[in-house]
Amino acid sequence: MAFCNKIGGLMRQSISQNCISNGQVTGPSMFNAVRCMSSKLFIGGLSYQTDDHSLKEAFSGFGDVTEARVVTDRETGRSRGFGFVNYSCDDSANEAMKAMDGQELNGRSIRVSLATERAPRPGGNGGYNRERY
Repeated sequence: MAFCNKIGGLMRQSISQNCISNGQVTGPSMFNAVRCMSSKLFIGGLSYQTDDHSLKEAFSGFGDVTEARVVTDRETGRSRGFGFVNYSCDDSANEAMKAMDGQELNGRSIRVSLATERAPRPGGNGGYNRERY
């Protein structure tokens, strides 16, 4: 169900905003909705001073950033040292990844790679896994 919602959202996004590829604006079509799927980058090694706004600002020169988020600790609110940047087009994400990997941001050398889905965790009983014991 989540996959269907994602495709529907991408199609609406494709219709409302065009994707630029090879210097040409591509129109809204089913093919372009799939081709211009949102690309998510993982950004590691962030300084504790980096916030969502400064992360978005650093990566917006490569294309349309739809979201930039620094992951924070639930209890302290302090940055955990990594974040994610979403682009509207794969080309923009790839360009940003090549250009920004190993560069300095707020005094720290950052690592940039394509984000991957997190594997499901076993358990779900408050951290206590009965099968293990």
